[in-house]
Formats: sequence, structure tokens, C-alpha cells
Amino acid sequence: MENKTESQQLRERLLNIRKNGWDVVDAQQEQAIHAYSEGYKVYLDRGKTERDCVSYTVELARQAGFVELERGMSLTPGMKVYRVNRGKGVNLAVIGTSGLEQGASIVASHIDSPRLDLKPVPLYEDSEMAFLKTHYYGGIRKYQWVAIPLELRGVVARKDGSVVQVSVGGNPGDPVFTIDDLLPHLGAEQSKRPLGEAIPAESLNLLVGSRPLKGDEGSDRVKLAVLSMLHEKYGITEADFLSAELEAVPAFNASDIGFDRTLLGAYGHDDRVCAYASVKAMLDLKQAPARTAVCVLADKEEIGSEGVSGMQSAFFDTFMEDLCDSQSVPLRACLEKSFCLSCDVTAAYDPNFPEVYERNNTTRINYGVGLCKYTGARGKSGASDASAEAVAYVRRLLDDRGILWQMGELGKADQGGGGTVACYMANRNIDTLDAGVPVLSMHAPFETVSKLDCYMTYAACLAVYEG
Repeated sequence: MENKTESQQLRERLLNIRKNGWDVVDAQQEQAIHAYSEGYKVYLDRGKTERDCVSYTVELARQAGFVELERGMSLTPGMKVYRVNRGKGVNLAVIGTSGLEQGASIVASHIDSPRLDLKPVPLYEDSEMAFLKTHYYGGIRKYQWVAIPLELRGVVARKDGSVVQVSVGGNPGDPVFTIDDLLPHLGAEQSKRPLGEAIPAESLNLLVGSRPLKGDEGSDRVKLAVLSMLHEKYGITEADFLSAELEAVPAFNASDIGFDRTLLGAYGHDDRVCAYASVKAMLDLKQAPARTAVCVLADKEEIGSEGVSGMQSAFFDTFMEDLCDSQSVPLRACLEKSFCLSCDVTAAYDPNFPEVYERNNTTRINYGVGLCKYTGARGKSGASDASAEAVAYVRRLLDDRGILWQMGELGKADQGGGGTVACYMANRNIDTLDAGVPVLSMHAPFETVSKLDCYMTYAACLAVYEG
């Protein structure tokens, strides 16, 4: 073993030196990283909407022995339970050996992603082409959504109470949809506009058909032909769009990126990369943890966590209260002793846009899970700003297990910012820290992450559950 000089020893002891993860992991860990990524690819491809994520998560949970939580159920250490929130969110728990008066170990993520929702009256015809009008959901850059293949997923609720599942564009042989863009030959004026104004929101219209209905001499023959096909396949009419939740999402699957296959590209890394990590870690618990482990997958984070399926709703509180009631523990007594890892993505440093990052305080791909003491915009607006003690607790958990991690901010202080569900968990009197996977091209239809960072985030979630 090489003898280190006194200055080398001093550097290692005093400086916060981080190395590229691929220089640190061994062959066994590398194999585990790539194996984990294959399961994550399946989760991405099967979960392109929040409803799809819930459905597949419940499928995995049932296979692992989870049962649906019923109010008044007797719960004993090691029991695995879940509860679904209106098909768009789900909570899971593994009951710990300690009572809930000792708190719970919580990992909270969200499963909604930026997308294009159909408007209530979406279908129209213009110049013998049929289109579906959309209303963008979350913080998208509109120019990124034109001239790419899109698929349509969601549900249509009919007046009789029946619900029809819709999925077109994601299966082999399916048609796909697209949004037209202006050809460069005629785009001189468009090119003069600011990037955020080049594609107006009202021009994000899905092209869905061009063949008129034969034998009909009225107006809107193409629209009528499209409605005829929809009615034949799904039994729906134009009025049924009024009670539908249909989403246009990119029609391509998760793929390895780069000659070395160390990166993973897909739609919806924000925040399904963390949702999968939190679920997979929950499913991989080998025995009952000391404290009850809770996995939260919430909806609506991209638009402020509002609404009945968002993190601000009472669903989480009701779930926790039902767990607490089984042990005659007041909910408030449980929450004040709990810890939450708000597991959401952060921005990875991109050398193509160095001007928006502060290099000493940013996360990088391949350096492990990114911890964020605070998020928010500019003057930390909307952040929970974790305590020093909460950060130290997570540092200890990760270091004791050899999990690679880094600390960073979203970008320069005056550049902008973003939020997570952390503040809503902290508002419940739960110590909370943000952590997640650094992402390149965040909120784009095709985002990029490091497989190593994905795995380390999974390992961090497992460490929190195990305590």
C-alpha cells in the first residue's frame, strides 16, 4: 500500500473531495447499476402518465405481498399495505418493529410529468384536417413539443359511470400523432421571435386525421370520420370529451445513450426516476424496518401540488392517521418524530450552458444522488430549507453505507428556480430534505440521466427506509 504524505492525508481529511462514480464503483456494483436500469426502463415505458404509474406500481406491490389498507385493519410488524388515491396517486407502507410514536421513515416523490392535456372541447377540423386542441401541463418549453411523435393516453368517463381506458401510439403497429411546425423556408418572421414566443400555446394542436367520411356531404367530414372511429373502438361521443383526462406524451421509449451506455434517455425522468427508486427500495426491504417505512407517490407536483390528488391534499394525512389509529398513536405524535426524503430531481451541470450554473454549488452526472438543502426560486421562495441536523442525518446514513452523494443547488440564485413537495411535508412538522437524480434537459420530451445516479438514489431511499 502506497504511503501517503502528510499533506495528502490532510487533503483527504479536511477537503470535500468528490470523484466520478465510475472511478469508485467495482465490477459487482457496476453490474447492479445496469441491472437496476433495465427495471427502470420498464417502469418508464409502462408509466407514461400518473395513472399508468399507479397501475404498474400496484401490480409490482401485489407481487411483493402488499395488500390494500382497510380502515380499522390490525397491523403488525412486517405487514405491507398500500392505498390508491383516485387512480392518480398511491401510498405504500411496511410496518416497523417500533411503534409509530417513534415516527416513520418517509420517501415522497411525484409521478406527474410535463405534458399536453386535451382541452374539454378538443376536436375540430380545419382545411380538411382534424386536430385535437391541447392545454400544456407544467413548465414546458413549447418549441420542444412540435414535429415529434406523440401518443395519447388516459381515460374517458361516460355519463353512465363507466370509464374507458384510451391508449393509442404506444403499442407496435399503432399510429402516432404530431404537432406541425413551420418550415424554415417560410419561417423568417417566426425566427425573429423570442424562443418562448415562437410557438404559441394555441398552436399546439395534435394532427389526428385527414380522410373525410365517405357518402357524407355535410361540413366537418374529417372530424366526423375521426369521431366515427373513436365511437367504434371506445363507444364514446364528442360530448364524452367533456369528462375525459387524455394526455399527449412522447411516443418513444427509454433508451441507453452513448457508446458506453452509462446514460439513460426517456420522457418523464422528472420525477419517475425518483418514484421508481422509492418504490423499488420499498419492495426490496428484506425485513421489517425499525421505524415504519412509507412511500408516497403524489400527483400534481408540476402545477403546485394542488388538488385532491396532490401533496397538499389530506390523502397522505388520512393514510398516516389510519396507520396510527391501528396502534392508538396520535397522528401529530407520529409526524413530529418522522423524517421525509423529498425525492425529486435536480439540475445536472451542462457545459453547453455554463452561464446559468454556479459551478461550486451544482450537481453533476455520475457523482451520485444529489442532496439539496433548499430549492425554491431566487431568495429561496417556496423552499422548506432543511435544518443542519437533517442534512447531517442523511450524510451519516449515506456515508455509513458507502452511497455516493453530492450537494448542490438548481442553478444561480437569480437565474430562476423550482420547487418540490418538500415544503408541504415540512408544513406537517416533518423534518424533510430534498434529494434526487441530476437531470440534463429537464422538462424536455426526452430527458437524460446517469444510470449510476439512478442507482445511488435507489440506495439512498433504501437507507432512509432502513434507518
